[in-house]
Amino acid sequence: MFLIEAKRIIVVIIGSFLNAISLNFFLISANVYASGFTGTAQLISSVFLDFVGFHITTGILLFLLNIPVFILGWFKVGRGFTVYSIISVICSSIFLQFLPVMQLSNDIILNAVFGGLVAGISVGITLKVGASTGGMDIVAMVLSRMKDKPIGIYIISLNAVIIALAGILYEPENALYTMVALYVTTRVIDTIHTRYNKLTVMIVTQKAKELQKAIQSKMVRGITILPAVGAYTNQEKNMLYLVITRYELYDLEKIIKEIDSSAFVNIVQTTGVFGTFRKE
Repeated sequence: MFLIEAKRIIVVIIGSFLNAISLNFFLISANVYASGFTGTAQLISSVFLDFVGFHITTGILLFLLNIPVFILGWFKVGRGFTVYSIISVICSSIFLQFLPVMQLSNDIILNAVFGGLVAGISVGITLKVGASTGGMDIVAMVLSRMKDKPIGIYIISLNAVIIALAGILYEPENALYTMVALYVTTRVIDTIHTRYNKLTVMIVTQKAKELQKAIQSKMVRGITILPAVGAYTNQEKNMLYLVITRYELYDLEKIIKEIDSSAFVNIVQTTGVFGTFRKE
């Protein structure tokens, strides 16, 4: 259990570090804006500096903007998810404060593409272990659960306002390059984080009841238990049959390893589900 949680925290920290790199090494110097509250904090920081003459760092703004969203995540997404998201935002804020802002390339297209790519990897790997980089990721996660659609669709929709403001306050060209960065980001996120995809899981085990209780204590999923006999050993076992989202696979694997590490597990892609299936 400790190793699994430690691995999750390490991935969250790596995601936070990549998020800071995408901003400080690519996007900020090119006046191209990131997705979500990171881009919002970046835009507000630029507005304060250029129009008010007062500098507030992106890292501090990112943390302040996320406070009300953490409350939403706590009640609508889950406490564990929100706690790891808080860790992610705190780490991102720290990395943004201490990593220098530099320009690796003078080409704004390269900055937009690679900034979007690194940001997408950051968000994708963080979501995959059951956390987020905060802000609009949490809002998009809530909408994704409600409508059962790719999370990237909601992220790019929610970011339309950032694109519009970037074009109004600065050059329209900046808005176009921001669109490029956001498109790359959302495509990478949907490649890595495929929560809306369904999986059929078949678990052959001698600890069917224990597994059933453990799974249903963490997930609201129906499980069918079928009798099974090993052809080679002639030993009686049971097979648990259930359909999950790919997002839940991480937790399911952890449960199986804890209860019955010798269980045989077969996971197949599900093209469709009819009848009652909980989307959350």
